Amino acid sequence: MKIPRPLLLCLLSAGLTGCQWLPQNLSGEPREPVVEESAGCYAELPDFGDRECLLEEWTAFGLASQRGDRDWRDVTLTRLSGESHDQRLARAVVLAWGNEREWDQASELYKADLHAAPARLQPLLRYWLNELEGRRALGQRLAESRRAQRALEEEKAALDEKLDALTDIERNINSRQQTE
Repeated sequence: MKIPRPLLLCLLSAGLTGCQWLPQNLSGEPREPVVEESAGCYAELPDFGDRECLLEEWTAFGLASQRGDRDWRDVTLTRLSGESHDQRLARAVVLAWGNEREWDQASELYKADLHAAPARLQPLLRYWLNELEGRRALGQRLAESRRAQRALEEEKAALDEKLDALTDIERNINSRQQTE
């Protein structure tokens, strides 16, 4: 049996458009609205308390830290002044997005308290630590290359002075030879 092309094209386009045009409930019975269980997972400051929301809370906090300005960081650091492992790690997340001087402190906090984080959270924190260490290494390489550039510029200036002096000596010798 040969299917006519227009019918085949209609069936194919209906299949490619997806299922959004089909009724959600084919039985005709009313359905209860679906509520996501992770909807209540976003605490302002993360902790290790809610195991169900652990990754969502810490990820959201990491994004907020990355996007936050200096004022947000200062207020948040004040609120995270405790010495519990979760507060110290949250401080590390905030400091990791601060200036380069704060990166060292963030690295120390990550390394000191990473072991105390729940196993489910440790890969994320380790990833953030590795990313921070990468930024620190790049910052150190940049500082070293700037120092090397300054040293080369100073050496070039000294060589320029010597070249100018040699040029002056050569001119003097040439002018003496011409007058003799």
